[in-house]
Amino acid sequence: MVDAFRTHVMQTKELGTCPVRQIGGCSFFYMRISNVYIVIVVSNNANVACAFKFVVEAVALFRSYFGGVFDEDAIRNNFVLIYELLDEIMDFGYPQNLSPEILKLYITQEGVRSPFSSKPTDRPVPNATLQVTGAVGWRREGLVYKKNEVFLDIVESVNLLMSSKGSVLRCDVTGKILMKCFLSGMPDLKLGLNDKIGLEKEAQLKSRPAKSGKSIELDDVTFHQCVNLTRFNSEKTVSFVPPDGEFELMKYRITEGVNLPFKVLPTIKELGRSRIEVNVKVKSVFGAKMFALGVVVKIPVPKQTAKTNFTVTSGRAKYNASIDCLVWKIRKFPGQTESTLSAEVELISTTTEKKSWTRPPIQMEFQVPMFTASGLRVRFLKVWEKSGYNTVEWVRYITKAGSYEIRC
Repeated sequence: MVDAFRTHVMQTKELGTCPVRQIGGCSFFYMRISNVYIVIVVSNNANVACAFKFVVEAVALFRSYFGGVFDEDAIRNNFVLIYELLDEIMDFGYPQNLSPEILKLYITQEGVRSPFSSKPTDRPVPNATLQVTGAVGWRREGLVYKKNEVFLDIVESVNLLMSSKGSVLRCDVTGKILMKCFLSGMPDLKLGLNDKIGLEKEAQLKSRPAKSGKSIELDDVTFHQCVNLTRFNSEKTVSFVPPDGEFELMKYRITEGVNLPFKVLPTIKELGRSRIEVNVKVKSVFGAKMFALGVVVKIPVPKQTAKTNFTVTSGRAKYNASIDCLVWKIRKFPGQTESTLSAEVELISTTTEKKSWTRPPIQMEFQVPMFTASGLRVRFLKVWEKSGYNTVEWVRYITKAGSYEIRC
């Protein structure tokens, strides 16, 4: 197998075309990290995404033992340790526990570190029994905090392609729920969202009609490993024992019922061969009590632009020759208001017949605190721990521009 991979992949120039190659009756999944190839060989129809995820996690584990370095020298110096780790992280082709924090509790041998690697930090070794069994492998016992707090951020990116007349050609929202937990003991958290399936399931369990109000349909939901999927399937609520500190609880996507934070209406007129007139109106659609921060509108102009004159109702604008754009910046944009930019662009006149200018789309950047384009809301966040301590929960919503483009 090693010879087949060497002759068919390493000695050819087809690297980077595809990380999966079929040679004979076997499939080779491979990655190149530093000067090392990592190869997984399978003879059946295996889960490729799972295999690559395993490789990435395994390399992160090796780096944590080798002081942040993973190269040929690190592998040669730590052969015995690598065999011991491989014995723990995979059994009969099934990935097992790959958490460096947990494996270091019972594989205490230190790797041979290069002189440039970071020094290990001495941590108190907690009771590893619960973690080694795999019950709650992501959280150690005995954590104590003076103040028990949970921070939850819903961060969304809006992707939009709009026509020059204001009709939406493509629109979706990708979101993630980020958490930061400083909780003592082994707490059990329960998170309720205003998603349609969850609300219907709750009404069904309580034998009463579902509450009226906005509910949304989540697509492509993926969870952190701490989430109890059995309870999610039965009750449609997100229940979990959180890792300590910061982590990503879940990711989702929404394709219907998106609330666009901004509407942009551009008018670009080409007056002859040497002048262009630009008028762009930007209207904020979110609530009047909210505001957007760091709003940037990039309006493309031809390469042969010589001079520009601006008039803006708010913010500042300038011509950026390196990206061939008029860049309009508004530091704070209140809700339910509109701003306009008017510009005259003078072009360098050329004697040669110029090609017709293909107009790239207008691009926008922004950040709107306490607003979600999907309409997702946290209905409740409950924390239960056997000692019954009080907790403080903080919830924040942020919507950013992903690929927010308007044809002109």
